[in-house]
Amino acid sequence: MSTINLLPWREAKRKELLQQFLISFGFVFLIAASVWGAGHYYHAQLIENQILRIGMVDKRIAEVDKKIKQIKDLENEKERLLSRMRAIEELQGNRPLIVRFFDELVDSLPDGVTILEVVQKGTKITVNGLAQSNARVSSFMRNLDSSAWLTESSLKVIKESNVGDSTVVNSFTLTFKQIFPKDGEEEVEKS
Repeated sequence: MSTINLLPWREAKRKELLQQFLISFGFVFLIAASVWGAGHYYHAQLIENQILRIGMVDKRIAEVDKKIKQIKDLENEKERLLSRMRAIEELQGNRPLIVRFFDELVDSLPDGVTILEVVQKGTKITVNGLAQSNARVSSFMRNLDSSAWLTESSLKVIKESNVGDSTVVNSFTLTFKQIFPKDGEEEVEKS
């Protein structure tokens, strides 16, 4: 007699194959999850390292900006000090010229002319004063033009005014330029 196997062998085989499939699927899922997790961790580490680098670069940029600001402040301070030094040197250099100017002005001033105000802007000089007559103002202008240090005298205003009961004076405004002759500069440098 032949033996008949009545056990559901196909069902058992199916269960065994399903179990192997599930184990293989679980194993592949674990490997895939591990690879994905490792990739995610690696990517997160790259981002974190990049953020740290950016932070360091920003910190360095802030330090360099601070140094640049300090350098600009120092350059501004240097320019301010240099301009003060130039102004002081110019004043020291012009000191003999100022003395020379007033010496020439006094030498050019005829009797009967009084100076009330002297204003100098660069080389242009404006003088306000009183004179006993128009001839004295003309004499003053001729003396200015004949000076080696003063030139281009120009009468702007002349008015006749009464001072007191009987005295008549001429008030005037006169402009002229200060020049620096070559031989005069050498003379100033020697003094």
